[in-house]
Amino acid sequence: MSRINNQAVSDLLANDPAQNTMAMAQALGITEGEVIRALPNEMVTLWSGSQSEVLLTQLASWGKLTTIVESCGSIFEFKGPMPPGRVARGYYNLVGDEGLHGHLKLDDIAHIALLSKPFMGTESHAFVFIATDGRCAFKVYLGRDEKRRLLPEQQQRFLAWRQHDALPVN
Repeated sequence: MSRINNQAVSDLLANDPAQNTMAMAQALGITEGEVIRALPNEMVTLWSGSQSEVLLTQLASWGKLTTIVESCGSIFEFKGPMPPGRVARGYYNLVGDEGLHGHLKLDDIAHIALLSKPFMGTESHAFVFIATDGRCAFKVYLGRDEKRRLLPEQQQRFLAWRQHDALPVN
């Protein structure tokens, strides 16, 4: 990450702390992954992408989450549990009878960012899977209850994990 990008991200954040990372990337002409990696330590913890399969396996037991995929300016959003998965033919395949399905190319994930940044004025936390080219492959946000409050058990676990350089064993 260049000092120029770090300073540019810091300047944008100072001018508009509510701006989302995708909009920041577009404004700066860099990837969203570069923006996230340049955010201050109090907002982001980076893990190796090699932790992706283990993390996704654990997230399958977390309950309601929000998974987001951006493609060509469109944003797909799924609210529900992360399905279990298994590796086959070079992909991590999400399996289940209904809900979210997909085939994730985890070999292409360079980093997992544990991102704590307000979104639309509301406390928000996400696991951001950053590809080797700096783009965000997908994001998994913590779930919310019917009053839009973060689910406390998920929030506590996420914030505890932010204190670690890798996924804790327990």
